[in-house]
Amino acid sequence: MKRYKRSCMLNFIRFCVPVMMIAYLCGCAASVGMTTVEETKPTEISIMVPLHFPHSPSDETLDLLQQLTNTRLDISWVPDGIYSDKMNTALTTSSYKKVTFVKYTDYLSVKNAIRTGAFWEIGPYLKDFPNLKHLSEDIFRQTAVDGKIYGLYTERPSSRQGIIVRKDWLENLGLKEPSTIEQLYDVLHAFTYQDPDDNGVDDTIGLTDRNDLIYGAFKTLSSYFGTPNNWELTEQGFIPEFETEAYMNTMNFMKTLYEEKLINVDFPVTSKEMQRELLIRGVAGVYIGAMTDVKRLYEEAKQFNESVEFTVINRIEGPSGYRIWSIPNFNGLYLFSKKAIATEEELLKVLAFFDRTMDADVANLLHFGIEDKHYYVKDGKAILPEELAALRTQEVDALFSLMIADLSNPNVMEVAQQHHLWSYAEQLVEDNNKFIVADPTIGLESATYDERGSELFKIISDATYNYILGAIDEQGFAQQVELWRKNGGNQIIAEYSAAYNQ
Repeated sequence: MKRYKRSCMLNFIRFCVPVMMIAYLCGCAASVGMTTVEETKPTEISIMVPLHFPHSPSDETLDLLQQLTNTRLDISWVPDGIYSDKMNTALTTSSYKKVTFVKYTDYLSVKNAIRTGAFWEIGPYLKDFPNLKHLSEDIFRQTAVDGKIYGLYTERPSSRQGIIVRKDWLENLGLKEPSTIEQLYDVLHAFTYQDPDDNGVDDTIGLTDRNDLIYGAFKTLSSYFGTPNNWELTEQGFIPEFETEAYMNTMNFMKTLYEEKLINVDFPVTSKEMQRELLIRGVAGVYIGAMTDVKRLYEEAKQFNESVEFTVINRIEGPSGYRIWSIPNFNGLYLFSKKAIATEEELLKVLAFFDRTMDADVANLLHFGIEDKHYYVKDGKAILPEELAALRTQEVDALFSLMIADLSNPNVMEVAQQHHLWSYAEQLVEDNNKFIVADPTIGLESATYDERGSELFKIISDATYNYILGAIDEQGFAQQVELWRKNGGNQIIAEYSAAYNQ
């Protein structure tokens, strides 16, 4: 009888307690109206972001990202080659998405919009988020406008710059990897005139380049020649890089490449996409830029030539030894439009999304993809098999652009195994830190530079291209430098000097 009573009591508990809990929860929900429903409603976020790969992420990976972050994302994936133009159009028409990525090289043109109140100041809110509050104060200082924080930064090493070379072409011609400027020239000449692909046709060139004096070949070559990084600080004050002998030597080197047709002669109007095409289709044998680009370049080149081989080089010795230019440790910033994000409450929800992307499950999705489909895990480390590389490129890699502070995020898994060439490129990026050339004006303010820097840069960039193409001589270049000084350059120098001496 006791066993029977105990059984009845247990059945009563199993039935009644859940019913009572449901009734209680329903009562609570009724008492707060629609609050429970509203709290679970996905946050709608529109984002404009550069696309560095041929494909935007797959629907499967995006759906999982939205599920994990409880968001509905409207992402405009803009090809990297035209991203700056699209961003500037948004700037002039005040048609920003809720969140807009601004490249480091475009940040100057956006600062005035920041000062006029187009974007939210987010600094005061960061302390309230478990991940965002740990972001680097030093990097934030590098991004600050008038001492205030407006953007979440995407992290990057100080310098990824180096050279990607067709290793199989070197072997075909019996050449060693270049380690000096002179040897680099010899390789470019041989790749142009000695039939490196062994097809009996004069159809190759040494270097592929594009219409970008910074992230194209010019600034990296300029480092090799000993040019300062934007500015040189001397006892007499700040000297712009283009007034140095090393800058002139770089222009003369590029001029020789152009005259001898060792480079695509239309490089001043060549897009990044076309620059890449020349390498992956086997027209050119050398690419100067980010060494980590070798991953995508190799995967795409294999589609045209199964036997293609690349190598990467970071140490080219010049008159001053090994040198490489660097940028601050952010590649760009995510800014938050005041027009598109109307309230502080909405801003906090958007910031919460980025905070959530730094948690382990979301961060590893953005970095590696879906576990057991795009990568594997062993002993807590990510395994990236080469046979899945193409699938990751097609379905996942574009998501990397959404990652903030990825290099210092402890929640991102360590990679235990990946293609040896990717690992080697990352080792050389780390090695670059041994001979970094920093910009001495980082952290200094110049109102004239913020207001007119882009306009003044065009004077020098046009003059640089015109000198290389033979349209002006050294005297003509000096005249353009004087024009730069008269139109605000002297004022910039004075303001940087005043800020440095404070």
